Order: sequence, then C-alpha cells, then structure tokens
Amino acid sequence: MKTLTRFIAIISLALCIAGCGTTGPEPAFTTNAPALDSTTNTPINPQEVGRFNNGDLVVVSFSGGPGGDQIPQHDERIKDDGTITLPLIGSIKAVGKSPGTLQHEIQNAYVPKYYKRLNVTVKPFEQFFYVQGQVRQPGRYPYSGEITVTKAITTAGGFTDYANKKNVKLVREGDAILILNCKKIEEDPAQDPKVLPGDQIYVKQRIW
Repeated sequence: MKTLTRFIAIISLALCIAGCGTTGPEPAFTTNAPALDSTTNTPINPQEVGRFNNGDLVVVSFSGGPGGDQIPQHDERIKDDGTITLPLIGSIKAVGKSPGTLQHEIQNAYVPKYYKRLNVTVKPFEQFFYVQGQVRQPGRYPYSGEITVTKAITTAGGFTDYANKKNVKLVREGDAILILNCKKIEEDPAQDPKVLPGDQIYVKQRIW
C-alpha cells in the first residue's frame, strides 16, 4: 500500500512539473514595458498598431466624381473625440481604424447617398513604423526615409539584456513575413531587410 501511495505521489509530481513547463501560444507584441508613441510619449495599445490615433493627420482624396469635377482633398488631424469632419457627411470616427477600413466607411457614406460614383482614398500624412518586445524604448516611430530592421531597433534604444537576437519578427500588413537572426545580420549587413511604413518589428525574449 505504501509503495502504491509513493508511486501515485511521484506520478502527480511529474505531471505538475510538466504542466509548469508548458506554455501556450505567445501573444503578438507583448512587452514588459508599455509601448510609447515617440512623438507624444503616450502609451500605445498593441491592438491599435498600424491604426489611426488621436492627433494623426488624415489625408482623404477623391476622384471619379460626377462630371469629372475635382473634389478638394481633405486634410485634417483627428480630434480629441476621435473623429474627423468631412463635407456633406459630417463627423466620422477615425481613431482606432486602419486607413483601409476608414476609406471603406467614407466611401459608403458618400455613395450612393450623395454621389452615384466616387473613389475615396485615405492615407496617413505622417508615416510610422513600430518596434515592440525586448527593446529599450518600444513604441511608434516616424518613418522618414529608408531604414533597415537593425537600424529601426537601434532607433528604439537597441536590444534589452533579455532580447533573443536570433528571433526577430518582421510583420507587414498583419502577417509575419520574416523571422530574422540579427546576429547573422551583424556579420552580413546585406541580409538586413528594409522597413516599410506601417511595418511592425517584434523582438522576442530569450529563453534561458
């Protein structure tokens, strides 16, 4: 009986240890410190990376209107209530939306109520890239010209002591397109890919 009890205790302990060593899927863009917008020094919600924020300058352009008339381009910073105000349709919420989503909503607000056909294009005036995870200053940074992944990480303060330099994720339009080994890139800079506006870089934590 004592032998059976001891056996059950050993099995239970083994299962407990195995359970502690199991982790679920890693959530996208987690970090120990809140990501900050480098232009405003305010926290960024990771779920809103690549979406419009309060104060962003939104550019709305129109084409294909009735009679070929040119409708003036509309440039406006998102107000504190998260909206912009457009001719005819009035106020429309922009904060938290991607350019594509906002473009679709504006198009539907104009057509067919005000125009039989009209093409709407929405884009941010200022362009950004995002660096998250194990960097010293995670956040959103203005895209001001050609920049590579390692230079973007340097812009974000460089790697932390816990960074896994062999596992850096480059995300474009919501999908991971590259898993990078920055140690190899240090040896061969030609492997350092370019960052595009809206790209997200995530540096994973090293497993000891």
